[in-house]
Amino acid sequence: MDIEYILPDKIENRSFEIIENELGNRKIPDDIKPIVMRAIHTTADFDYYENMFFSENVVEKALKTLKNGAVIVTDTNMTKAGINRKYLEKWDCEVRCFMADADVAERAKINGTTRAVASVDKASELKKPVIYAVGNAPTALLRLCEHIENKTFVPSVVIGVPVGFVNVVQSKELIIKSGIPCIVARGRKGGSNVAAAICNALLYMCGK
Repeated sequence: MDIEYILPDKIENRSFEIIENELGNRKIPDDIKPIVMRAIHTTADFDYYENMFFSENVVEKALKTLKNGAVIVTDTNMTKAGINRKYLEKWDCEVRCFMADADVAERAKINGTTRAVASVDKASELKKPVIYAVGNAPTALLRLCEHIENKTFVPSVVIGVPVGFVNVVQSKELIIKSGIPCIVARGRKGGSNVAAAICNALLYMCGK
């Protein structure tokens, strides 16, 4: 077996070359290509070529929101940790995760909900534009749908890529049907790493 030794700063470029090669004749529209490619790169799963849904003009909307200084709210600290701080600072953005906050735990206990639901409610109190990135908790998407329907909290963009089996597919389809600008990995696949990858792709697309 031939091993190709590549220096660390060249590995990502080589990875994208391999992905392009393995995609073959499968073409990705230019406006969404960096996002789909980074999802594939993060997971080594070419199913993301098929399963990613982009609402109309969502990338344009997301880039405009980021360039105006947004809060990216995540449903896991893993996603939060994976988002590029340098690019957040460049565009005067911040990333927040409320899942471990004491007031969120208390709110969830009082209301008999999950922390993911309580986190969405806390995010609704933010004063800056919000991009909500969900990589783990379908209940967060379900709560977002309730807020959107009631017009009590309407994020600028929702990234819906929770992974799993219970309410995952259903919650993704509901966020698509809500009409909110969204990027969704349809089906069961997703995860915190995919949510972070999508956020980073958007930040990189804003420019250096």
